[in-house]
Amino acid sequence: MTAAAEQADGRKTDDQTTDGRKTDDQTTDGRKTDDQTADERILRTSPLRKLLGRPELGSVVGALAVFVVFAVAADGFLHTSSLSTVLYASSTIGIMAVPVALLMIGGEFDLSAGVLVTSSALISSMFSYQMTANTWVGVGVSLLVTLAVGAFNGFMLTRTKLPSFIVTLGTFLMLTGMNLGFTKLIDGTVSTKTIGDMEGFPSAHAVFASTLSLGGVDVKVTILWWLGLVALASWILLRTRTGNWIFAVGGNEDAARAVGVPVARTKIGLYMGVAFGAWISGQHLLFSFDAVQSGEGVGNELIYIIAAVIGGCLITGGYGSAVGSAVGALLFGMTSKGIVFAEWNPDWFKFFLGAMLLLATLLNTWVRKRAEAVK
Repeated sequence: MTAAAEQADGRKTDDQTTDGRKTDDQTTDGRKTDDQTADERILRTSPLRKLLGRPELGSVVGALAVFVVFAVAADGFLHTSSLSTVLYASSTIGIMAVPVALLMIGGEFDLSAGVLVTSSALISSMFSYQMTANTWVGVGVSLLVTLAVGAFNGFMLTRTKLPSFIVTLGTFLMLTGMNLGFTKLIDGTVSTKTIGDMEGFPSAHAVFASTLSLGGVDVKVTILWWLGLVALASWILLRTRTGNWIFAVGGNEDAARAVGVPVARTKIGLYMGVAFGAWISGQHLLFSFDAVQSGEGVGNELIYIIAAVIGGCLITGGYGSAVGSAVGALLFGMTSKGIVFAEWNPDWFKFFLGAMLLLATLLNTWVRKRAEAVK
């Protein structure tokens, strides 16, 4: 009797085991649910959703509108020579707008970027002239000093925890004074001596300030520098770990630091990126005219920031793109030259620039909210 009872109990245990298998089946059903969830996560995003999620969408719409306006209002705007002029004006802004945009995505900005361009040109010119050296020596020294200024900005920011407004405003004032003071001390005037007849000038001019003929159209080499920087910055932002760090630092610095993002190193690198752009722009300024005025560059930092904001970057950081900054610079170039081609009063240029800034910011905000609503 006891054995039979035990055997019956065993059968019950087997039944329970069978029930357990049913539980396993339920687990299997659970796995199906997980698979379904996984399938939902890997569903392709609709083209409209992708389009609405692009930071530069608003600036592209604005650029198309401005292009149409000047194409209708200015008879010569669509000529190849006119478009080449527009692209050149855009490139001189875009070379700096690209690294400034990356810095803004990282949550910071640089008020010394404009005068740093002039500092870069002055260092290159004065070192080459005073040392009677090949101009490429001055170019190399200028690169090192300019990058050091960028590293100084980043180091001061991360060490002191002061706002970037205060740190870079201090650098702006120091560079402005040094540009004027050293130029008058060394050259006796507010401009540098000409270096057009020095060894190495022709080759440096070819690299930084030459004009190329592409398909019968004259194209400034700065346009190639600009497009190259846009491509490089886009690759960094979208295809590298550093790009993830930049977005993370700009979105939430404390959270980024908590998950191991090297916040200080990232910000110092971003400031050195701005310095590298200033070096390129400074060499273009020098080798275009072979002399530099010490007071140039003041106020240009606002133009770089405006181009980045028009292109979709947020002042608060964590959002934007390199392509957007390029579109913002293109908008600036089309407006500045389009007003001339249309023979409008250039006194209104700043008004149009301010209006574009406000409209682009409002449009970018609307686009971002629409993108968040469809997710």
